[in-house]
Amino acid sequence: MRKPPVPGLVLVFAVSLTFAQDQDFSKIQIKVTKVAGTVYMLEGAGGNIGASVGDDGVVIVDDQYAPLADKIQAALKDVTAKPIRFIINTHYHGDHTGGNAYFQKQAPIIAHDKVRKRLEEGSAVGNLGPVKMEAKPQPKEALPIITFDHDVTVHLNGEDIRALHFPSGHTDGDSIIFFPKSNVVHMGDDFVRYGFPFVDLGGGGSVEGMIAAMDEVIPKLPARCKSHPRPRRGFKPG
Repeated sequence: MRKPPVPGLVLVFAVSLTFAQDQDFSKIQIKVTKVAGTVYMLEGAGGNIGASVGDDGVVIVDDQYAPLADKIQAALKDVTAKPIRFIINTHYHGDHTGGNAYFQKQAPIIAHDKVRKRLEEGSAVGNLGPVKMEAKPQPKEALPIITFDHDVTVHLNGEDIRALHFPSGHTDGDSIIFFPKSNVVHMGDDFVRYGFPFVDLGGGGSVEGMIAAMDEVIPKLPARCKSHPRPRRGFKPG
């Protein structure tokens, strides 16, 4: 059993899978919340964005939909004038990777090997039943240029920001991102609060894998996060 670093008080981002169909992105506003330490959360549409902000620059986790990229950029500039140094994708879904091509003009994207593969080749997103949509192949500019198999660590802003792969949960390329100094965990869509979790069977996910990921991470969270249905800080619905 792998033991990712989850020290002290841990704050968790809960993010959800939503699709771009029929959304009017002109009405979406980006809300920025300071979570703890170096870490901020940006809420707009789709999966919430995590951002480590400090003297070394900015590391963002996920980048929502392409039409929101300018708004996300502006929201970050309201927090800091420092440049984006890295982008990390938690998985391949479009509400987490839609801004890849925009942001990769500024900094390299990091993701699990299977995230790049599914973005490059396309995928049938769904539960192998009534929930289904096509994720089309993405252009070269949107593909992660740094990939990993098990884990990778980015050392910036006094943080050892670690992306750790948890196989075959929400998808087959899931990563959970740990900010140990700030005591923050970004869980992608492996943990949600909107209802029963969506498992992308077409994208290599499985209920068993999602349960295994939670079995590994939850015991390492402090008692306050485990005992309160609405912890005071950092628990945000997607």
